[in-house]
Amino acid sequence: MTNPSIKGSAVLDTVRVVKARAGEDGFRRILDALDPEGRSLFQGAILSTEWYPLDAFAGFLGANIRETAGGDERVLVERSAAVVENQLRGIYRLFVRLGSPDFVLRRVSIIHSNFFKGVDIQRMSYAPGRAVIRYSGFRPQHRLLDYVLIGFYRKALEISGAGDVQVSMTTSIGESRGYAELEAIWTAR
Repeated sequence: MTNPSIKGSAVLDTVRVVKARAGEDGFRRILDALDPEGRSLFQGAILSTEWYPLDAFAGFLGANIRETAGGDERVLVERSAAVVENQLRGIYRLFVRLGSPDFVLRRVSIIHSNFFKGVDIQRMSYAPGRAVIRYSGFRPQHRLLDYVLIGFYRKALEISGAGDVQVSMTTSIGESRGYAELEAIWTAR
């Protein structure tokens, strides 16, 4: 099994948002809370086209939550939604079509293959107003990505015109089952 990685562009977007919210002092506190390998990565030059260990990114998310949110992991849903909104209204806007949530869901594996390497994405079921997506390749230590994925789907569906969006992990990354599943439910506007 390959070590899953995350694209530098996603790391850079996250670092930019963290610095804007926490400031340079808050960012330094987060770096100080990382292990030496993670600290070295996040202090160095992060290139948007390179791939970085998902373990280090998950460590950064955890330190960020401990230092800036008192350990409340649920804030990652809204924080990731803000990053995703910027991405989906920016360079990835071709993956979102107003009034077409199924357009987004049909392309989710393409979208996430731009961000994750060593992670497979499958749409397990789809019906108008409901989808189940399965991820394999994540490891239990990546469990904070549950919240990131929830934020991603919620924001992507809202941008595409869905209403009353509800997203949950029916099988968490942290459950060590070899896969994680997410369920999205919405209404047409």
